[in-house]
Amino acid sequence: MRVKITLAYDGSRFEGYQIQKRTPNTVAGRLYEVFSSLNIDSKIEASGRTDTGVHATGQVISLDIPSFWSDLNKLKTFLNRKLLPHIYIKRIEKTKEDFHARYDAKSRVYRYVVSESEPNVFLTSYVTFVDNLNKTFLKEAAKLFEGTYDFEYFKKTGSDTKNFVRTIYKADVYDYKDFTIFYFEANGFLRSQVRMMVDFLLKISRGLLTKDDLLKQLYKKELISSTLAPPNGLYLAKVKY
Repeated sequence: MRVKITLAYDGSRFEGYQIQKRTPNTVAGRLYEVFSSLNIDSKIEASGRTDTGVHATGQVISLDIPSFWSDLNKLKTFLNRKLLPHIYIKRIEKTKEDFHARYDAKSRVYRYVVSESEPNVFLTSYVTFVDNLNKTFLKEAAKLFEGTYDFEYFKKTGSDTKNFVRTIYKADVYDYKDFTIFYFEANGFLRSQVRMMVDFLLKISRGLLTKDDLLKQLYKKELISSTLAPPNGLYLAKVKY
């Protein structure tokens, strides 16, 4: 039986999503370990990979499970007993036999969380603390990302991707309680693209860069800034199908 699973995880506890030779401490590694303990040994397909320190509130995986796990509520309970406190299964749904968490995705939503409050040691793994945000500059500059562009100058090196064209459907900055949220929805993202975009926007907010600088880099006229915002504020929030 093919299932679609939506899960959340605390990225500060893992060295990224993807299985790595140098460390067993990855989200995928832990998932395989727990599924195997329940006699589920099929391949797990994820909607995307997250880097070390990056969180998820709406990661999606797909896999085949044996028929003896037909009670999906029971399976969810058993999984969460083993995965908590750092991974939580939110939903398990039966799906079509050819469903693929990555290739069937229509769009992905990332949120980046910052705060102008006094730094809190209990939040530093989940929020990036900044000073004196210029919200007007941020909102105006974020909108420039909307549309279809070649984002080669907004990606981290080391990726095997050859096609850098992506469409950003929505880019926004808004306040939620004591936090400022950077919101991006696109048909896909390049490696570390969101963190690079957030870092660029924060530099515009501080007056270190301008909207014209952003346009120059967006249209690949000049590589002006390639630094990344810290991973701790970034969340894979939702995958739409």
